[in-house]
Parts: sequence; structure tokens; C-alpha cells
Amino acid sequence: MDETNQSAGVELQGRFVVPSVVTTHFHIREGDTVADFGAGGGYFLDVLAQAVGQEGVVYACEIQKDLVEKLGNIARTKGLAQVQPLWSDVEELSGSKVPEGVLDAAILVNTFFQLEDKSTALKEIARTMRSGGKLFVVDWSESFAGLGPQPDAVVTEALTKDLCEQEGFVFERSFDAGDHHYGLAFRKP
Repeated sequence: MDETNQSAGVELQGRFVVPSVVTTHFHIREGDTVADFGAGGGYFLDVLAQAVGQEGVVYACEIQKDLVEKLGNIARTKGLAQVQPLWSDVEELSGSKVPEGVLDAAILVNTFFQLEDKSTALKEIARTMRSGGKLFVVDWSESFAGLGPQPDAVVTEALTKDLCEQEGFVFERSFDAGDHHYGLAFRKP
């Protein structure tokens, strides 16, 4: 089924990343500890908080300080006590501020293409994950209608898979993330 999305006054055809749909591929359970690396304006905040429940934790990691403040305001306004906004630099070892070995799931949505030092970022994410924890990467498969990355900045699904595997992650599966995105699931051994 084709949906119409409105963005910046431009009518767009196709399915885009819908948090409530994409998150079903993450298999998050109540009580889990999850980090959204590159949380931005909190697009996934509600659905992740609902998935982990009151006993879980969602680290909303963001490098833009004004967005970290916005994430905190959203969490307070909506009563999402399980959400912990963190100013984070995932491209620096220990720069995310997420404790070592605590994550059941790490999520990168529309963030991987923006990372300049992907190798260090993947090492930092791995540091925060428990053994058996899952990494989910959702990113642009193309530059589309002026949205997302410029064509030369798109990181292909194959390259993302290779880079994650080079850093020790074990590829598990691909999943549907919309018409202009790919979804990849990895496990930390």
C-alpha cells in the first residue's frame, strides 16, 4: 500500500520509517535497557519507552545539546521516567556516557550516514552492549526528493553490513524499514 507523506511542503510518495512499525523488528521486551544513538528530536522516544515499560531504561543519546534539552522536556512532559537523555559523542570511546555492557539493544536510525568515524562509533556502541545484545541499523538506501543524505553520502546496506562485521558484530537479518531505507540486525557475541 502506498502512503503519501508531507514534508517541507513537498508531496512524497512511499513509506518512510514509522517508529511503531520498525520497532516491532527490534524485539524489545519490558525491562530492557536500550539506547537510541542519534535520538534527534525524539522520533522514537514514545515507542521505545512503551516497549521497555516502567522497569526498563531508554538512553536518548544526542550530540546536539539543544536537542538533548528538548528530549528531556519531552520525557518530563509525557511522564517518561524511563527515558534518560544524554549528551553523547558516539564517535569518541566512552563519549556516549552510556555505562559499559548494559544495553540489550542499540539503535541507529538515520544516523549511520552522518558518522564521520564509523569504526570508532561502532566500537563505542559495542562497549555499551552486553554479550548477546542487539544492534539495529536503519538508514537511507538512497537520497530521495532532497531528504536524507546527498547521493554521495549514502552508506549502502552492503557497506554498513561489512563495517559492522569488521567491528565484531554478527549479522542476523535484514528487515523492512520503508521504501527508502534498509534495516539490519546484528548481535554482539
